[in-house]
Amino acid sequence: MNRKEFEQELQYAFRDSALLTKALTHSSYCREKGLAPNQSNERLEFLGDAFLDAITGAELYKRLYSVNEGKLTKTRALVVCEKSLAKVGRRLRIGEVLRMGNGEEKTGGRDRESIVADATEAVIGAIYLDGGYEEVSRFVLREFGYLIDQALNGRLFSDYKTEVQEILQQGGAEPQIEYKVTKESGPDHDKTFYVDLIVNGECCGSGVGKTKKEAEQNAARASLEKGKREHVL
Repeated sequence: MNRKEFEQELQYAFRDSALLTKALTHSSYCREKGLAPNQSNERLEFLGDAFLDAITGAELYKRLYSVNEGKLTKTRALVVCEKSLAKVGRRLRIGEVLRMGNGEEKTGGRDRESIVADATEAVIGAIYLDGGYEEVSRFVLREFGYLIDQALNGRLFSDYKTEVQEILQQGGAEPQIEYKVTKESGPDHDKTFYVDLIVNGECCGSGVGKTKKEAEQNAARASLEKGKREHVL
């Protein structure tokens, strides 16, 4: 897929093509080509994250007019999580047009959930800078609308960390919950993280992921599965 075809997938044509180029540039490409770190998509990712939060939050506020702030926050967390972003990014085939280093590409970077999710956020940031709030709002509501619908109907995937916390808090006392990184392996551009979920000083589950967030979610999921098997959670 070329750049023009990708813009057709986005249903948005960039006035400033340099913004789209930066949104599709992974940090590994900059390292290999000797480019400055600020030429990668990381700053746009930061901006896109903020606008995705704001637009999704405003839509939920409008549609969930009778629920409290806690419910709004949890529902938004389901919609704007890494898994949702990667799902949208894969549907847009963003991995096909990313500029990345050869090493990253050889290890499956074009389909790695964290990389696809980050690039999706970067594209959101780029659309805002190129077209303004109305354009980026239109894009987010179109591409994430079905995920918002699923979240409102209770059919979107679970945020395992939130689920663990809610179950543990049912006992009344406030549990001491810690996600502890026990090990990191691999080079800086391709790290693997190992995380234990510690509850009141005891390890309840372990998880592995290419990002700390992914490893924490996997540790929480392992804890839930263990708890259900042993009738603890």
